Amino acid sequence: MDRVRLLMTPRNLFSPLPEAIPQEIVEILLQTDQWRLERIISAGQTTPPGEWYDQETHEWVILLSGGAKLRFADAPDPVVLRPGDYLLIPAHRRHRVEWTDPQQLTVWLALHYR
Repeated sequence: MDRVRLLMTPRNLFSPLPEAIPQEIVEILLQTDQWRLERIISAGQTTPPGEWYDQETHEWVILLSGGAKLRFADAPDPVVLRPGDYLLIPAHRRHRVEWTDPQQLTVWLALHYR
């Protein structure tokens, strides 16, 4: 099936979800030259100790299920996200994932743009 027809077919962000994931899953849902929309599935994964994301693009993220805790290099306290919470992470704002819910899948939508 060609890509356009596949995109026009209804899909569900919560199906299919794997039962167990040994590492975080990042799936690109849509992409252009200017932006990329991803579905991210976490199950207790975190950013490795001492590592920080420092992205070239802005990232708008919304948590759809589960739970997460983000830490920013320029902020003293972590940010806790629950389903429905969203935030904008400007390009080059160093951040890391401190925690994702190990008891249930954490599903995110992330929009990366310039």
